[in-house]
Amino acid sequence: MRQSATHMKRSYDRLPEGLRPITIEPHFYDYAEGSCVIAYGKTQVLCVATVEESVPPHLRGKGTGWVTGEYSMLPRSSPERIRRERDRIGGRTHEIQRLIGRALRTVVKLDAIGERTITLDCDVLRADGGTRTASITGAFVALALAVRKLGQNGKLKTDKPFPILDYVSAVSVGVVKGTPVLDLDYPEDSTAETDMNLVMTAAGKFIEVQGTAERDPFSSEDLVKLLALGRSGCESLCAMQRQIIGPLHWS
Repeated sequence: MRQSATHMKRSYDRLPEGLRPITIEPHFYDYAEGSCVIAYGKTQVLCVATVEESVPPHLRGKGTGWVTGEYSMLPRSSPERIRRERDRIGGRTHEIQRLIGRALRTVVKLDAIGERTITLDCDVLRADGGTRTASITGAFVALALAVRKLGQNGKLKTDKPFPILDYVSAVSVGVVKGTPVLDLDYPEDSTAETDMNLVMTAAGKFIEVQGTAERDPFSSEDLVKLLALGRSGCESLCAMQRQIIGPLHWS
């Protein structure tokens, strides 16, 4: 039997459909082409975009650029110290890095940025669930700021449309104590019956859906509810991005 939403206590006194308090502080670094610190509740991630005048070997001479991501958790971003991944990154880190780059490349016209690589470094300062989703949402802000700076400095082809097609954000959803909920913190994530991460555009299109039944299989009814929750959350996140970045055009 599902628990009544009115009896479910969540952090920040949220309803099941509520996001944690979200803050995005842009231009955090003076030297980076784009940067921000993003917080989903207690989870905080520093997202930095670096532009380099080169591309991976397989793209050289093809007139196209590349967007990639790197992700790490600082040693005391969690209750116990996390060892630095110096020589070899772990499977989880590798998966999240690939997800960040893959998600953001879907909305970037790579030929318009020329033979340049934009690397998005996402460093978790404090972890309380949702580090990958916060990384994607913050990395998009850093990316858009970097691309606009390139355009303002005359380094992109002005005869092409603005090379970012839409905003991108990400949020977690899940079933906790029988109730579909939005934006899980760590206590919820660690006990969820179903856990899912959604990456979406402002237009409501899905980029990635990662979902797992941690205990009992979930129903199609649950899936529909979770997708609707995720869509609502991403709409709010993209609206916050729009307030910071402004319209996606050249001015």
